[in-house]
Amino acid sequence: MIILFGAAGSGKSIQGQRLADKHNFRWLSVGQLLRNQNDPELDKIMRKGELVPDEFVVKMMHAAGEEALAASQNAILDGYPRDDWQADWIIENGDAKKIDGAIILKVSHEELWNRLQERAREDDTKESIEKRWDLFEHTISSMTKKLSEAGVRIQEVNGEGAIEEVNERIEKVLADWGIIQ
Repeated sequence: MIILFGAAGSGKSIQGQRLADKHNFRWLSVGQLLRNQNDPELDKIMRKGELVPDEFVVKMMHAAGEEALAASQNAILDGYPRDDWQADWIIENGDAKKIDGAIILKVSHEELWNRLQERAREDDTKESIEKRWDLFEHTISSMTKKLSEAGVRIQEVNGEGAIEEVNERIEKVLADWGIIQ
């Protein structure tokens, strides 16, 4: 499994979907899986910019990852883990051993704002975006440190530029790691 880290608007979902389509990986996006639950309570939480409880997220993502592995598919984890508690859960429950590496998409705040204004998703309110950015910025260092100490490779990738350029940068890292050819 491959983790794609990045702030809201970094392009991790676009890149995750492209990698999944091209390499027959399963794209496991926390946001998309939560939206697919069709649960009014979850929708209400997300519209407020609040976070769905960690316990629900880790169980949902663990099950989705196990399903992908059972189907002999690699998976792209998009938006997971999102905090230290989830990173600890991954490590303590053995899921870190199933992770081939983590890629952090680095994008400036100015570019993130521009991208989010273009996508105009219902749960992308100014308040919810700022909450997600703050969470990401406050947790990325500690999460990646924990995962790295658990043996997960971590690589930053420039997430700015054309979609194809960013995709090539990510694929170069995955090829260097021996995940794709």
